[in-house]
Amino acid sequence: MTSASRLVPRSPLARHLLTAVLAMVVVALVLSMLSDFRRYQMAEMAYLGIAVGGLTVLTGLNGQLSLGHGALMAFGAYTTALLLPDRDASTPLLVVLLASVLVTLVVGAAVGAAAARLHGPYLAGATLALAVAVPGIALYFKETLGGEQGLRIVVPPIPEWVLDAAYFVTGQELTNAGWVAFLAWTTLVLIYLLLANLSRSRVGRRWRAVRDDEVAAQLAGIDLARARISAFMVSAAAAGAAGALLALTVRLAAPSSFTLTLSLTLLAAAVLGGLGSLTGALLGAALLTFLPQVVTQWGKAAGLDDIAAAELSPLVYGVVMVLVVLLAPSGLYGVLHGFVVRRRMRRLAAAPAPAPRATLRPTTDLAAPGDTATITEGAQQ
Repeated sequence: MTSASRLVPRSPLARHLLTAVLAMVVVALVLSMLSDFRRYQMAEMAYLGIAVGGLTVLTGLNGQLSLGHGALMAFGAYTTALLLPDRDASTPLLVVLLASVLVTLVVGAAVGAAAARLHGPYLAGATLALAVAVPGIALYFKETLGGEQGLRIVVPPIPEWVLDAAYFVTGQELTNAGWVAFLAWTTLVLIYLLLANLSRSRVGRRWRAVRDDEVAAQLAGIDLARARISAFMVSAAAAGAAGALLALTVRLAAPSSFTLTLSLTLLAAAVLGGLGSLTGALLGAALLTFLPQVVTQWGKAAGLDDIAAAELSPLVYGVVMVLVVLLAPSGLYGVLHGFVVRRRMRRLAAAPAPAPRATLRPTTDLAAPGDTATITEGAQQ
C-alpha cells in the first residue's frame, strides 16, 4: 500500500466528504481567477451538471428512460420566479432553492407513480408528453406565469457576511456573477455528495437490482414500484434544483427555455459522459457548455459567417455523440476509467516480483534433543 492510498479513508462516506471539501477548494480558487463571463459559463455548467447527474442516476442506476427532465426543470425555475419577483422580495436564496426542490419532488412523485408500471418506449413516451405539455402551462396561465415572455427574476443582494468572507479569502470584491456561480457549484457539490452516497447505499443497490433483473429483484423482496418511484423522485429533485439555478443565472423563467430540445440534450449529455457515473455527468455537462462556443469560434476562423458558424456546433455535437455511442458505449468516463485501469495493470505486470521471505521452523519447548541441530541449521540458512 502506497503512502497516498493510506491517506484515503476506507469508508465511502468519508471519501465522499473529503472529495467534496477538496472540490469546494478547487471551485473557490478557479472562480476567483475567472472573468464574469466565464463565471456565468461555469454557473451554466453547474446547473446542467446537476440535471444530468439526476438523469444519469435515474437511467444509469435504475434503468428508467426519461425524456421530460427539461419540463421538471421548469417547475423549479417558475417556483424561483414566483418567490423572487422583484428586488423587494425578502425570501432567502436557501429557502428559494429548497422550495423549488420540494415542488419538483412532489411533481416527480406524481409522475413517477403514474409511470411506475411503464417500461422502455412506453415510459419514454409518457415523459415525452410531459416535456411537450409543460411549456404550454405557462401560456395558459399567462396572467400568473407571464405567458410567452416569462417571468423576470431579480437576484437578492449578496449578504454582507458573504462579501466579507469572499474578500478575506480571495482579496477581491464578489460580483453577482461570482456569487451565482459559487452558489451553483456549492449546490452541485452537495447534490453530488448525496447522490454518491445514495448510489452506494442499500437504496442504490435496490435500484441496480431492479435495473439488472426485475424478476430476481422481486423474488428478493424488492418492491419494484417503490424503487422506481424513489429513483424518479430523487432525479426530479435534482432537476428542480437545476431549474432554480438556471433561473437565477439567466434572470428569467420562460417557456422557450424548457422545450423538448432541452430534455433531449440532457439525455445526450448523460449518454456522452457515461450513464451511471456522476463524473461522466459532469463531463457531459462540460461538453454541453463549452463545445458549442469552441466550434463556433472554429467556424468563424475558417471564414464562415456568424449564422453558419452557429449552425455548425449542433452538427459537431451530433457527430461526437454518434462516435461516442459507436466507439465508446460506456461514454467518456468509461474510456478514461478503462485507460487508467489498463495502465495500472501494465504497471503491476511490469513490476518485479517480491523476493520470497525465508521461513524458519519455530522452536518449541517440546522439541527433542536430536532436533536442536536441525533448528540451528535452518536459522543459519
